[in-house]
Amino acid sequence: MRRGRFAPTPSGKMHLGNARTALLSWLHMRSLGGEFILRMEDIDTARSRKEWAELALTDLRWLGLDWDEGPDIGGPYAPYTQSERLERYEAAFRQLEAKGSLYPCYCSRADILAAVSAPHGLSSEGPAYAGTCRHLTPAERATRGLHKEPSLRFALPEGQEVIFTDGIAGPQTFPPGSGGDFVIRRADGLYSYQLSVVVDDADMLITDVLRGSDLLDSTPRQILLCEALGLEIPEFLHVPLLNGPDGKRLAKRHGGIAISAHRESGTPPERLVGWLAYVSGLIDRPQPVSASELIDSFDLALIPREPIVVDVPHI
Repeated sequence: MRRGRFAPTPSGKMHLGNARTALLSWLHMRSLGGEFILRMEDIDTARSRKEWAELALTDLRWLGLDWDEGPDIGGPYAPYTQSERLERYEAAFRQLEAKGSLYPCYCSRADILAAVSAPHGLSSEGPAYAGTCRHLTPAERATRGLHKEPSLRFALPEGQEVIFTDGIAGPQTFPPGSGGDFVIRRADGLYSYQLSVVVDDADMLITDVLRGSDLLDSTPRQILLCEALGLEIPEFLHVPLLNGPDGKRLAKRHGGIAISAHRESGTPPERLVGWLAYVSGLIDRPQPVSASELIDSFDLALIPREPIVVDVPHI
């Protein structure tokens, strides 16, 4: 059984880019006769809000999307909210620790920036870590530990490149060390997105991960974690982002991007779904259509391979 998911972060109102990813992931699974899972990625509790998680459910249902398992309806792999799954992340952390895959890092953000000679990092996570703390002696670690609680980093395997074929972006090759050793647990004890998403996808038997292309360069990290933890690697599919007329990623500055604003203003959901389908290449003109009407004709090959420039006021 094919199983896909949509996993929003409830750190703000759901916007057009989120909705498009949800729609495409939902259509992908429904067109294959698969199961669609909804998961709330609220691992960063400082930024997440319960009211935004509830609003996301309302917005998704208004768009005509449903799910087979989720935080509101449960399912065999519950809980579906990351803040309720900390024991699972702790178990995976201990497994990595026992394998010797982790090491303590005492660097501050300023230290990391000062050690960078070239960015070569992840677009979503800043410059690559230079490995400053990777080869500290036990004595050096003990001395630094007197002054700072360390984060724990995953040591990238020496000399290992990561090669995979993305279902939309095509063949991908990441050279050894891409992005640098990355944080698994922060100094304040918060587990990272990279660890939590890998554990969640494995626990929930996710076979297909369709998400935005801004997460494409996170994929090699997640593949390496799957290998280190002995987990199945899902198929990855990264869709190009929506950009505003200025060529930059669609954001609040472009106006009119919150789904709730369209819903509350009386916009018919079919109108918004039709616009999302049009900008995603699924239909040849922006016309009202329900999500369910798009299932039979859905084809990944129709989705553009480059970022899409949109003009929100013309929805």
